[in-house]
Amino acid sequence: MTRVEFFTEGERITGFSVSGHSGYAEAGSDIVCAAVSTAVTMAEATVNEVCGAQAKVRVREEDTSVTLTLPASCDEEESVQAVLAGMLLTLCSLRDDYPDYIEVLEV
Repeated sequence: MTRVEFFTEGERITGFSVSGHSGYAEAGSDIVCAAVSTAVTMAEATVNEVCGAQAKVRVREEDTSVTLTLPASCDEEESVQAVLAGMLLTLCSLRDDYPDYIEVLEV
């Protein structure tokens, strides 16, 4: 199962962590993992490359995880929050469609 955790402080999303393989299908043919990977890649690229937030990103191949942590503040805070909220909604929709393969938490 893929586990997604969104970290929050009050109303602010401060980052996220995604780990695990969904198990929907074999690696390379898994549509749930592909959808999660696409959402993560789009969010990270938009937050860092488009908005310039300079979020810290850690990728760990050994346990198949990606973690993004925002700085305490950024110039494009409203845009960054919109991107992360969109990612949260996208992954919650995916969870609703494939509840045995993805878990989404707000912590």
